[in-house]
Amino acid sequence: MYTIALVTPGPTEWVLILVIVLVLFGAKKLPELARSLGQSMNEFRKAREEFDKELHQAGQDLKLPPQSTQPYQPAQPVQQNTPVQSAPVQTAPVQPAPAQPAQAQPPSQTPTQPS
Repeated sequence: MYTIALVTPGPTEWVLILVIVLVLFGAKKLPELARSLGQSMNEFRKAREEFDKELHQAGQDLKLPPQSTQPYQPAQPVQQNTPVQSAPVQTAPVQPAPAQPAQAQPPSQTPTQPS
């Protein structure tokens, strides 16, 4: 059985890849391609370092408690000069329930007239 292995190419494969690239792009374009590839890799590296720095800074911000520039002073209760008076609450008088159970009244039937 054959298995597909993910390995790096050997020297023969690199030579074959180089020949194919030369045929496709030509000898004049290779320096430009290498330069643009290098610039792209450099930009990617800078973006990755910036992302890592921001991630590290965000982690530090979460770990540190917020620091106040003023010393801690306990809160003092607020005193009012005028006393607060509440309005009297009025409740409806409660009537006791009847002692005898209520008898069921038959429904009143009114004759309906056809229209």
